[in-house]
Amino acid sequence: MSYFDVVYFLAFLPIVIIVYSLLPKKIKPLILLIASLVFFFLYSRWLIVFIIISALSIFLAAKKITKIENEKKEAIKDLDVLTKSKVKATYIKKKKLILIITVLFNVAFLFYFKYLGFFTGVLNSLIKIFNVSNGFKIIKHLAPIGISFYTLSAISYIVDIYHGKYECENNFLKLLLYLTFFPTLVEGPITRYNEVKDTLYEGNKVTYKSFCFGYQRILYGIFKKMVIADRLNIFVKIIFNDYNNFSGPIVFLGAIFYTILLYMEFSGTMDIVIGSAEIFGIKIPENFREPFFSKNISEFWSRWHISLGLWFKDYIFYPVSLSRGVKKITSKVKEIFGMRVSSLLMGAIALFAVWSLNGLWHGAGYQYLFFGYYHFFLILMGNIFEPLIAKVCHLLKINRQNWFYKLIQIIKTCLLVFIGELFFRANNLTSGLQMMKQIITNFTFKGFNKTVITLGLDIKDFIIIGISLIFILIISILKEKKIEIRENLSKKHLVIRWLCYYALILSIIVFGAYGEGYVPVEPIYADF
Repeated sequence: MSYFDVVYFLAFLPIVIIVYSLLPKKIKPLILLIASLVFFFLYSRWLIVFIIISALSIFLAAKKITKIENEKKEAIKDLDVLTKSKVKATYIKKKKLILIITVLFNVAFLFYFKYLGFFTGVLNSLIKIFNVSNGFKIIKHLAPIGISFYTLSAISYIVDIYHGKYECENNFLKLLLYLTFFPTLVEGPITRYNEVKDTLYEGNKVTYKSFCFGYQRILYGIFKKMVIADRLNIFVKIIFNDYNNFSGPIVFLGAIFYTILLYMEFSGTMDIVIGSAEIFGIKIPENFREPFFSKNISEFWSRWHISLGLWFKDYIFYPVSLSRGVKKITSKVKEIFGMRVSSLLMGAIALFAVWSLNGLWHGAGYQYLFFGYYHFFLILMGNIFEPLIAKVCHLLKINRQNWFYKLIQIIKTCLLVFIGELFFRANNLTSGLQMMKQIITNFTFKGFNKTVITLGLDIKDFIIIGISLIFILIISILKEKKIEIRENLSKKHLVIRWLCYYALILSIIVFGAYGEGYVPVEPIYADF
């Protein structure tokens, strides 16, 4: 059962809403937990054990760290400054040891289910080079659904407890609900405990407004996926599975369509996730903020999969850039080359760590590592050349705030994103490189129009896609201008509101890409 199944939004979710609404406020969070565990079990069956073990390890470790912190405060009460410093250091070591063990324990699950096969293959390749032995058997495991998402949420919780950002949760069931909450379980966003705790355990009533706003968002997400993403999936699959038989422009069009498909599927899922939570009065952070209006790659990744970017920023970028080793290297570089080069090097080292892990997080394969290093290179080049570009624009009297300059920057960013997503979707790194070669060396528009309409989509499909994208573009522009569309709609007359709702429902029913000839897009981030 995925979020786009009729069973989810017409059966599972309504049943949870009804049961939740009928029971007392104190019981409501428990109903959400039971629903979440049932949802997880329907996806992953007995693998539910692993998320419970993960939650239990985080819960016990957080309690232990808090206990040590309290003992430290008691122990240093009446000590002099020098003794106090030594005692503090002892307790900090104890806390750090628990933190490291807990994080490694949870990462071990992630490695076992997601990366063991990949790294066994890498090891076998090295063994083959040196002719040491026959290598190891590659074992693939069915991973618990959403393991990458809930693992990062769990790590953020225990690290924040270690740093004393908030008090640890004393109720294990509440912590389990935080990690398993069914709307965010499969594809995120990666929530922080302090972002959701105030509304997650509140037991808010399902109101007319929360119900309408929630289902509005759900319908909008379904529209994106079923009308656009599922329709484009036919074309994309043909291109990526048989790219050698198509010219460069067709292959590049496949990359563009895949990027649109990915955005519609993933942001559509986020609409359903946020809408589902909104029904229960639970606030989930946004994961997208009109990314295709970005003027550079760095900005793009601050608007796309926002929760993942912020997680890497807080738990990888800053710790690496502020680590002793990096500080030692950059301080020596500063003495020789100055502050500018030193700062760039510090950022480059931290960025490299971020994008190495970001690439691997997206999947166990060389194409994902390439995807990460591609974006690392683009962001690093942007950081290096930004002062030069600013200086050139100043000398040439180019207004960087001019709408035309911004449009050129947006188009440039989109083209770079399309190339990155080509490698992300490619069956492997070799296929991705060959597709790029095809684009560069066979860039001819001969027979382009005739070929396009033979790849699973007819003129009617392209018209539906075009009109749908214009509709979403208009909404995106309004959102970019900070116009509250749903709030404004809620103030309209009842007839106008429900005409809009029915129009959206009918567009999904009439124009949705389902039935014979259409292959729905599988939840792209479900395995991440």
